[in-house]
Amino acid sequence: MIYYIGGALKNFWGPARLLQSYAVLIALALYTGFFLSKILIPKLYKYLPCDRGREFALSKETAKGKPTGAGAVFITIFTVLCWLFAPIDYFQAGILALTWLMMLTGFLDDRSPSGWGEYKKAFLDLVITAAASFLIMHYLSKTSPDGRMQFWFPFLSTPVHIPAWLYVIITTAVLWLSVNTTNCTDGVDGLSSTLVLIALFTMGAVFYIVLGHVDISSYLLVPHLKDGASWAIITFCLAGVLMGYLWHNAFPSSVLMGDAGSRALGFFIGVCVMISGNPFLFLATSSIIFINGGIGLVKVALKRFFHISIFETIRFPLHDHMRKNMGWSPTQVLIKYMMIQLMITVAMLGIFFKIR
Repeated sequence: MIYYIGGALKNFWGPARLLQSYAVLIALALYTGFFLSKILIPKLYKYLPCDRGREFALSKETAKGKPTGAGAVFITIFTVLCWLFAPIDYFQAGILALTWLMMLTGFLDDRSPSGWGEYKKAFLDLVITAAASFLIMHYLSKTSPDGRMQFWFPFLSTPVHIPAWLYVIITTAVLWLSVNTTNCTDGVDGLSSTLVLIALFTMGAVFYIVLGHVDISSYLLVPHLKDGASWAIITFCLAGVLMGYLWHNAFPSSVLMGDAGSRALGFFIGVCVMISGNPFLFLATSSIIFINGGIGLVKVALKRFFHISIFETIRFPLHDHMRKNMGWSPTQVLIKYMMIQLMITVAMLGIFFKIR
């Protein structure tokens, strides 16, 4: 909205043209999201459900009774601010709607006295991620020069074309994995939100500086994303509201995001990765999230469906193993995980964008 207001006013008042500067809009979205989230979340504690304490989690006793489901607040703020600051098209509107819907399913689970069953949540995740996959496929096929789906990879200077049905399957798998691994990582104060914040800043910079810039994307031999700057606004807006939440979730936390926050954040990160055109960017944004929570999902699936036991001496999510078996404090888990993710992110970006 502000983008179009700036376009209407710039002929009458010169400084209004700044409202069409993507750099200005990124800053406005980031700071507005932070302050609104920081101010509003504590005021809404009394309307949020109380945490029941996760089964088998080391921190379940300290978390039990705290207000949870704060993701409903900051994801709603994020959705509204995106309409205010970013020039939204139908595709971005659809993704925002699905992000909010993913938040809603998580919030309903948070407020349920007994919680929803694993299969019910997995099915709803599958429905929403599949819908997003078809939406992404439709949009990218319309904007592709030849109408075909393609990925770009390191070590290859030309994109790889894939059939639409395979693209939908891969995208659904990446989104579902991102949702559930992010949810599993939400067990130490500030951990999940900090790791997701790194991912958001990474993808925001990639959208604005690389994929959204014609000359830079051409130089690096990656496909140009014409809406890259607009996606940067949306991504930094989510980073802003997440920082506002993290202000209150830093150890010792006074509020938890719940499934309402973790599922929506995981979904959005997965969407950003797939829009970039390289599914392996998931390693640059969320490798620690995947290792921390994803291996645990594989362990449970193999045990439950195939009666195969792996990693029997390791607790999952891995942050519980580090705390119980390695003696790490919550702060040590957070700082060490954050440093490892930052080092992985820098290395992966160098490989993906320079070794072409």
